[in-house]
Amino acid sequence: MRVWLRKSLWDKVPRDHWQTPGALRRRQLVTIGFVVLGGLVLGLSLRIEPGNPLFYPATFGLAAVWAIGAFASGPIHLGRIAVRSELRRPVLEPIAIGLGLAAIFAAGALVVREVPWLGSQVTSVLDFADQGSVPLLALITLVNGIAEELFFRGAVYAATTRHPVVVTTIAYTLATLATGNVMLTFAAVLLGAVVGLQRRASGGILAPILTHCTWSLAMLFALPLLFG
Repeated sequence: MRVWLRKSLWDKVPRDHWQTPGALRRRQLVTIGFVVLGGLVLGLSLRIEPGNPLFYPATFGLAAVWAIGAFASGPIHLGRIAVRSELRRPVLEPIAIGLGLAAIFAAGALVVREVPWLGSQVTSVLDFADQGSVPLLALITLVNGIAEELFFRGAVYAATTRHPVVVTTIAYTLATLATGNVMLTFAAVLLGAVVGLQRRASGGILAPILTHCTWSLAMLFALPLLFG
């Protein structure tokens, strides 16, 4: 387990993702602009009343902002991890990490629900699940998870020349702050750090996407049961 986690989160595989100074500068300018735009759209989408049909186009619009920003910034890489004597695309490992994160958050939710103010922060997000279509919410969860990783661990990470794990985690957290929800912001810090380490180790966004989507879907179905 220790070796497996080290290869997934720490050991860097060889990669050649060199950028010219001009390409790097362009990526940096694009990502700054889209961080601001995405944060505004995110804040607006989560301030829409539960049950309002505008919630769906707003959240899909947010995913479009992140995805367009990612691909507009420059090349995006999938990444690989070392398995035995070869490098391969990470699939099972990031899914397992996502499930492990979900278990940790679920255990923490049992504590949070006993604190009225913190519990209300969670239930304010769950109101959207109560009022909406579960299959559509699951689709939104997947699409936004993919788009966020394309942008933050793809574009923003590649635009950062020093301490990219820290910088991308802070950027992701600041964007989430636009929601005004303390618990979502706290989750962004922990999730952002884990997927940032995956990006650093693998050199790409496949592992972060799989971990993020696994964690998000697990939380979508687990939290209503814990706070029901």
